[in-house]
Amino acid sequence: MKIRKIISSGKERKIFIHENKKEEMILVAIPSLHWSIEFSYDELGEKMVQTITSSLSGQTDSSTAAELANRISQWTREM
Repeated sequence: MKIRKIISSGKERKIFIHENKKEEMILVAIPSLHWSIEFSYDELGEKMVQTITSSLSGQTDSSTAAELANRISQWTREM
């Protein structure tokens, strides 16, 4: 599990990223937003960014959601 920190909207948030190589899945959680998502390796890319952005929009404003989605996408590609 990787733990990343990001400062968005003036708040520091911890983002937990767990990669399950056996099942080819990635789990991402942001406890401060009471939010998590799971996706497969096949879903990586622009579609994943859109899915994360729309999912986070219910928890935070749209600009923060887009920023978080892009950073999560970047971090998961590095794994």
